[in-house]
Order: sequence, then structure tokens, then C-alpha cells
Amino acid sequence: MAHKLAFIGFGVVGQGLAEILCDKKEALKQNEGFEAEIVAISDLKKGSIYHPGGLDISTVLQVLQETGSLENYPETPGLIRGWDSIRTIKDTNADTIIEVSYTDVRTGQPAIDHCKAAFEKGKNVVMTNKGPVALAYQELSEMAQRHGAYWGFEGTVMSGTPALRMPAAALAGNDITEIRGILNGTTNYILTQMEQDGVSYEAALKEAQELGYAEADPASDVEGYDARYKIVILSNHVMNAPLSVGEVECKGITGITLQDIEKAKAEGKSWKLIAKAKKENGKVIASIAPEKLDAEDPLASIRGSVNAITYQCDLLGTVTLSGAGAGKIETGFSLLIDLISINRERQLISI
Repeated sequence: MAHKLAFIGFGVVGQGLAEILCDKKEALKQNEGFEAEIVAISDLKKGSIYHPGGLDISTVLQVLQETGSLENYPETPGLIRGWDSIRTIKDTNADTIIEVSYTDVRTGQPAIDHCKAAFEKGKNVVMTNKGPVALAYQELSEMAQRHGAYWGFEGTVMSGTPALRMPAAALAGNDITEIRGILNGTTNYILTQMEQDGVSYEAALKEAQELGYAEADPASDVEGYDARYKIVILSNHVMNAPLSVGEVECKGITGITLQDIEKAKAEGKSWKLIAKAKKENGKVIASIAPEKLDAEDPLASIRGSVNAITYQCDLLGTVTLSGAGAGKIETGFSLLIDLISINRERQLISI
């Protein structure tokens, strides 16, 4: 039976998942027994379409590429246009909501309300928006559980690199006492360019902006705010330790000079923006700050826009995972990971 999906938001990430579902349709069906059917898409700027019998993904992507609007999807018997996000969540026949709307990370809205609307209807949610997970983890987790819904958010920390799923599945039974990570590719790219090419912070930032790694206003990245949300998610989800964004001390990389970089190189060290969460006296203390790392530190060799995370485990010792922290297909894949997990659970229940 096809897994019916409704997309709330259909920007780069949503289209990335749609392309994957289109390209890998037969492989997913054969290897995972997973068959997806997109029944609805609601985007504030691109329009809204719903068909209970399913939309043709190839046609959706073609229409969007050619016209920029979902409203130009061909007229089909049963097709409904113009529903807003909440009605799309509540009144469509979707099993799972793909929540990739444009959301204010400082408030988590409108994504928090989208999650609540879905859970109230017993519908699953998979998402890449950090705000709702960092700001309302306990409330939304309890709500999903109460209504028998699955809530997946693998893509909120390291895109498709399984920073959340790996410790839950492969490190189960360990007490993870500390998490340290390079969780922002923009800042790591800037620091790498300063170290390797001997350029100033300003020059490295400009290059990152030209390559699309950094926004026109780079504050969220370079001041450490993006990494702060991610370490809060890791603390709550992986360490099972309630932590709010306001409890995390945060310092970015804007004060790092080329002289600092050169001095560290002379010492055989590298500057990195490190997100850290550590268990101390029964609670978790977290921070974001630049650190000079010794060459033998597993995070010291991480270059460019790559992300990496290290888990300190009581049974296994230090375990490090690295990979892409952004990208259209990479983040689209993070949503697919969660959808496959839902599908596997459904298969177990049906046995």
C-alpha cells in the first residue's frame, strides 16, 4: 500500500526529496518495499494542489521548472487547488506530512503549528526545520507519542549524515557522556580557507558567500547561532537531557584573526567552531565556541564545508562520524531516511 505524502513547503529541500522519490521509485519498491505517493503540495509562494489519487511527480517538477507555480499543474478530475497549509495537513488523505516550510528559527513558526495540526490528526511528520525541534522538543515529542504518530527530524543536525540515527541504532547501550561537533559547514569552510590559503576572515567569508555556503547576512552561521540550535537537539534527543537554547553559551568565529590562525599552525593546531554538550553532575552543560584543536583530535582534520561529530561513549570510547551537512539531495535524503523508518515500522506491525 502506497505511503501517501503531503508537502508543506516545496523549496529546494522538498524538490530534492521529490526528485529522489522519482529517480529511485523502482529501487525503493524492490529493496525496501517502499512506495510513496505525493497527494498534496502546499507552498506559500508556489501555490497549492491536492489530488487524493496522487500527483504525478515528474509533471509537478516540470511545471514548477517551466512556470514557477504549482497552480499550472494540468487540470485533472478530482484535483483541488488553493488549500492553505493547515487545511492541507488536516483534510488531505496524507499519512505523513513533509514539513519543509519557510520557518522563523527564532520562533519555530509556522512549523510548530504544522506539527501540532498533523499530530492531532494522528499523522506522521518528517522535517528539516531546526526551530521546532530545538524550541519545542518535549511538547511535540509527547504530543506525537500521545496520538500514535512518528516524528522524524534526522535532517535538522547534519543533513543526510545520520547524526541522530547512528547513536540511537548503533550506539545503543552506551552512556554518551559528551558530544562534540563541527555542525556548521560555513564556518568550517571559512576557517579552512584562512588556514590553507592564508586569507583574511573577510576574504574567506566573501568567498563562502560567492559559493553559496554563506547567506548575504551570515550572522546565523558565523555567530554560532545555527550550531547552538543543533547542539540543543542533540542534547534533548541523543542524551535525553532537557536543554533550552538560552542555556547554551554561544561565541562565533568573527573574532578569529589570521594571526590567530598562523599561531595555531605553528603549534600544530587548528581552529574549529566546536559545539559541545557534556554531562556534569547530573546535568548537561553545552556551549558553542572556537577552539584550538591538537592534530590528533578527530575533529582537527575536518576541512571545508564538511560536518563532523564525536560521541564519547562509556563502552566504545570515542566514535566520530563525518559527512555532508547541507545540500539539496543530501537534505532530501535525510527526509527519505525518516520515511523508510516509518515504512519499516509499518511492515513490522503488519507481520
